Amino acid sequence: MWKNSKSTLFRARNNTDLLFYNFKLRCFVVIELKATAFKPEYLGQINMYMSAVDDLLAHADDQPTIGLLLCKTKNNVVAEYALRGFNKPVGIAEWEAEIAGSLPEIASTLPSISELEAELSQGISSKPVEQREPVWGSPSDGA
Repeated sequence: MWKNSKSTLFRARNNTDLLFYNFKLRCFVVIELKATAFKPEYLGQINMYMSAVDDLLAHADDQPTIGLLLCKTKNNVVAEYALRGFNKPVGIAEWEAEIAGSLPEIASTLPSISELEAELSQGISSKPVEQREPVWGSPSDGA
């Protein structure tokens, strides 16, 4: 029995994309990242991981594990039918629109390689760090 449980735990811990513990909610959170559209069989996979975590990692006082499937896309009707009758706390969300849409905005706020090199070369100077101006701008100039 122990060998089988240990094997299941090993698979769950090594196949789950992300496993967190939320101290405020007192529960584990299993996150599966999928580079494809949502498929109903993903619920079976995350259910196995959640069950293994509840059975083998969670304390008796913990709340049930929460599952989150982050898929490239999802059909709301398919997701609704797949979740019907599923009695564990699971969410299905799309990730592409949020991540891909924010990348150009983030990239424009980062310093260039030459700006970083200039900033690092300032670090060698004798001037204290708090007296140095950042190469790529200061908060006062809106950069």
